[in-house]
Amino acid sequence: MPARIPEIDYLRCVLILLMVAFHLVYIGDSYPYAKQVVYTFHMPGFLLISGYLANPRKPWGALGRKLWWVFVPYVVMEAGYTAMCSLLPVREHLDGLTLPVLLEKVFLHPLGPYWYLHTWMLCLLLQAVVWHGLRAGLFTRLMVFGLALWGLDVCGLLSFPTAMYFLAGWAVAASGFRFAEVFRPSWVAGLPLVLLCLFPANLDRGCLGGVAITFFCLCFLLGICRWLPRRVERAACFIGRNTLPVLLFSPVFTFVSKLYLPYFRFEPTGIVFLVVSVALGVAGSIGLAWAMDRLRVSPWFFGKEKAVR
Repeated sequence: MPARIPEIDYLRCVLILLMVAFHLVYIGDSYPYAKQVVYTFHMPGFLLISGYLANPRKPWGALGRKLWWVFVPYVVMEAGYTAMCSLLPVREHLDGLTLPVLLEKVFLHPLGPYWYLHTWMLCLLLQAVVWHGLRAGLFTRLMVFGLALWGLDVCGLLSFPTAMYFLAGWAVAASGFRFAEVFRPSWVAGLPLVLLCLFPANLDRGCLGGVAITFFCLCFLLGICRWLPRRVERAACFIGRNTLPVLLFSPVFTFVSKLYLPYFRFEPTGIVFLVVSVALGVAGSIGLAWAMDRLRVSPWFFGKEKAVR
């Protein structure tokens, strides 16, 4: 498998842009059905890609370093987000912040978008345990992994229906298929995608309709990728290579967007506000990571010399 797969970087770009867009409270409240549709597939798509790219054969030392240098920024940002929720009148407001509450949010039930990193770390660690600790065929390993995910759901540590997308991605990669061989690029996939999204019962990532929406959405996005101008494709791949900084830092910019929202009341659809806020959130997040590179902070925060790739 190559170090970078342009199609996957492109998908990551689209999914992270949708994440930032619908973390804008004004946009989510203005377009609740669109938000419900996006929430059906965007983070499942991320987890599916993560499972596909995960390498369970990686030695424990390399895996530990990888997990540690996601855990460090995760802890910093989740702790900061939790503190912010205790101080500001946000949707996830906490009445008072104590050390037990902070530890519970960081280690058990994270707030904000950081639940994805929490779930990803648990899946990656559990995958390695199953792979190295179980001498069995692929099917048995996948079954044990799925049962373990269900157990973590029972314990309240993650969402089983959501984490199963990681398992699906691992199954695709372990079966020897290329990503585009399973999720075949096709703009025609937009037709069943639209039909499925017309029925609210399908807008659940844990039901068969939700799985189908995720599948057809990825096929459709890959289908239109080939029609993009080369410059747009390069920009999308750049953003797709840098989704971690956007995931980490974009909540800062989505909060700031509330301060300048009144200046966009002249445009009733909210589209101008959406474009400006998403652009600011993405550029600002990558800009912060770039500044950390320049200030030589990245080795202490991301575990590498350059966070921006």
